[in-house]
Amino acid sequence: MERRLVVAILLMIVVAVLPSLFLKSTRRPAPGSADTTHVSVPAAESARAPATPAPRAVAPAPSHTAKPAAAAAAETTTIVTAGARYTLTSLGAAISGAEFSRYRSYAPPTKGKPVELLRPGDRMLAPQLVVGRDTVALDSVQFSLERTAEGATFRGRSGGVGLQISVAARAGADYLIDVNGEVEGLGGQGALLLVGLGSGFANVEADSLGNYRGYAVVGHRTEPVSLGFSKLKPGQTMALDGPFDWVAVKSKYFIGAVMSADSAQLFGGAVATGGPMSGRYQTTAATWATLPVGPDGKFRYSLYLGPQEYRQLRRLGRDLDKASPYGWIFKPIVMPVAIWITQLLLWMHQTLSLAYGWVLILFGLAIRLALWPLNQKAMMSSVAMQAIQPLMKDIQTKHKEDPQRLQQEMMKLYREHKVNPFGSCLPMLLPFPILLALFFVFANTIAFRGASFLWLPDLSLRDPTYIIPVVMGGSMYALSKLGQMGMPPNPQAKMMTTVMPIMMTVLFLNFASGLNLYYAVSNLVSLPQQYLINRARLKEMARRKGLTT
Repeated sequence: MERRLVVAILLMIVVAVLPSLFLKSTRRPAPGSADTTHVSVPAAESARAPATPAPRAVAPAPSHTAKPAAAAAAETTTIVTAGARYTLTSLGAAISGAEFSRYRSYAPPTKGKPVELLRPGDRMLAPQLVVGRDTVALDSVQFSLERTAEGATFRGRSGGVGLQISVAARAGADYLIDVNGEVEGLGGQGALLLVGLGSGFANVEADSLGNYRGYAVVGHRTEPVSLGFSKLKPGQTMALDGPFDWVAVKSKYFIGAVMSADSAQLFGGAVATGGPMSGRYQTTAATWATLPVGPDGKFRYSLYLGPQEYRQLRRLGRDLDKASPYGWIFKPIVMPVAIWITQLLLWMHQTLSLAYGWVLILFGLAIRLALWPLNQKAMMSSVAMQAIQPLMKDIQTKHKEDPQRLQQEMMKLYREHKVNPFGSCLPMLLPFPILLALFFVFANTIAFRGASFLWLPDLSLRDPTYIIPVVMGGSMYALSKLGQMGMPPNPQAKMMTTVMPIMMTVLFLNFASGLNLYYAVSNLVSLPQQYLINRARLKEMARRKGLTT
């Protein structure tokens, strides 16, 4: 029973983490090849959504990235909030810079400087307009710029169509911008506004591979629907069909999301076209959100451009914290546990004014103390199972030809001796969702980004010295060895005592050092507990032996 349980847990961990370790690279198609694919929202979701146009992939005009000459002629202004400095450009009435003073870059050549999220020449919110069969490339128009107290107002015209856009920081918000606009010259007909979301954020992470894996465009109505950049080939266009309450582009830790102002004007969908490959991985994709515009020509939406910081996103109340869901196939179990753990760790850090390393140590200690009563019950169940082993063997020998009778007699034996055959399994299973949830918490929570502790430079990255995973493996071996003391000889259990710690150490070598720290502390704290359990088990076995004799 215990051996099969340990193997099952190990297999579950491997299944959960292997997809992140072996991400397939995107192959480069033959020159000139391109195709368009749609990723649709499930029918049940679409049925619940309001009747808003959800256009198929609309081919935007060529790249919205500014040409050097045009960029040099553009007029700029800035919006400064408590957490960000946004640069607005008259070229396409767009955002051309987003600097966050609270976060530092860990990637050369900007290492140590405040995070600048947008790539040079890239822009967000640059508009294009589809009127009938024509696409008006307003993203290449030089708008007039009028500075206001909260931001700026832009006015521009192209192809007989005029556009006025007001961009302003929302009062009291660190990373939120409101956009109001009006299209002139529609002649009483509607139009489709293409809102540019850029081509993907600049890499500001030491773990560039992990950051590239996080690149995606996400749409949300009732549940997030995502399209990873890694699925796009150069020149390939893919679409997410809405309607969506918000559409976002994201990296591992940062997100830019355009959010609908109300349910009457939802985003129809999103379109992404793969850019040139960067090495083995797709790191750019020109991305657009589609917003239907009525005959009156008016539209409005909001932009959140900043960190995927849990408390910031939760305050918006738009489920933006679900843009990076945790758990893959284990999501229904892992996501609630991960949210609870994230909230608890952030609360402990803020309330106790402790570094996250000490918070993890206290958290590991608290979990083990909480599981103490269950471990005691498991020990008693294990002892009871050992005590009835001779009787079980007699029943198995007597009824080996009658499986149904064998099952009945086994259940009768359990009832008579008040033995729960699964009582020793529960304490082993309970820590697993927490450990698995912590794997995703450290992989996605920006609070741990760059958080150092003792010799560990970053709790969200692996230990460069490999000390903490070795300590974790050693503590796991000591705990397993101690758990076998006083038990009947079992060659299989003895083998697992050695093999499991080695396998787990190898598996955890490149995992976040914070995860290894938690697991090592959890094992070390369990050593004296296991020693006391062994003593109690020996006493209980001696008592039961005396009763039977």
